[in-house]
Amino acid sequence: MRIVHFELPADEPARCMKFYEQAFGWKFQKWDGPMEYWMIQTGEGPGIDGGMGRREHPGQVPTNVVSVPSVDDTTRAILAAGGTQVMPKMAVPGVGWTAYFTDTEGNQFGVMQFDPAAA
Repeated sequence: MRIVHFELPADEPARCMKFYEQAFGWKFQKWDGPMEYWMIQTGEGPGIDGGMGRREHPGQVPTNVVSVPSVDDTTRAILAAGGTQVMPKMAVPGVGWTAYFTDTEGNQFGVMQFDPAAA
């Protein structure tokens, strides 16, 4: 299983976009889903792209998202390994199923089961 996406929290999305556009040439496109979110294209070649949304709470940090074949099976494995679930499984319409956790060191990460039929 590999990291396939990252998420940046932003207090001021326009300011954040301007910074990454100027610093790295990243491109942002507003997502047409049910929440305020922008897709980030970081460039061509090796690497991953990401997304940006409004910061939901103080201390929220960038989050890596790992592609998994099953959110349910992976949740059980994460909990058995000592991780903690911080956001339950939820649908990302047209994309798949996601959930968020912390590892044994308190680092947050997400998992994504791609499924275009998720609603």
